Amino acid sequence: MELDLRAALTSSLGDRYTVERELGVGGMAVVYAARDLKHRRMVAIKVLRSETALVSGPHRFLREIDLTANLQHPHILPLLDSGTISVHGFEVPYYVMPLVAGQSLRLEMDLTGRLTVERTLAIARDVGQALGFAHSRGVVHRDIKPENILLSESGAAIVADFGVAQAAAGEGGHSGAAPGRADSAGARGRSASSSRLRDGTATRDGSPSGGAV
Repeated sequence: MELDLRAALTSSLGDRYTVERELGVGGMAVVYAARDLKHRRMVAIKVLRSETALVSGPHRFLREIDLTANLQHPHILPLLDSGTISVHGFEVPYYVMPLVAGQSLRLEMDLTGRLTVERTLAIARDVGQALGFAHSRGVVHRDIKPENILLSESGAAIVADFGVAQAAAGEGGHSGAAPGRADSAGARGRSASSSRLRDGTATRDGSPSGGAV
């Protein structure tokens, strides 16, 4: 089915993006590395799995898009573009993020064994600022874990994957920032956007290849 998604992406978006490889697969979404032809940069494209769309609908994934689009902060992975592609006659939503050259906090912890106090405090500061901003906009992440914290090459921490985030007004409610809709790709173990990377690449703007993968 992932082959069908990649073919659909190429067919629908080939004039804008060149899909290069699969980065990761989650319970509800697949993430691909792609080249943005207009802006000559690498991006990550997150696509709802078509079987998930058929069984449970796209509403939670669409909420994720809405929430992420309204969270503009240096330590939150931004949304660059979104839309739908046709897969076997069914409209499947996708969105585009920067592809960040770096790794997840989980991978850094696995590689180093233990972070220094200074490094821990720096990451906590960045994540705290991101979550504080999200909360000020009425959005609660609900899935903060090392897999969903990306570390850019400069060392900055970026919060990714608002797949199970919720507007403070509640499920289906409306916060001051965005209406509600989201995907739970990150809720099942490692998220497709930030953790199950096949090559260790992370995602986020400001790096040569950014975003949450």
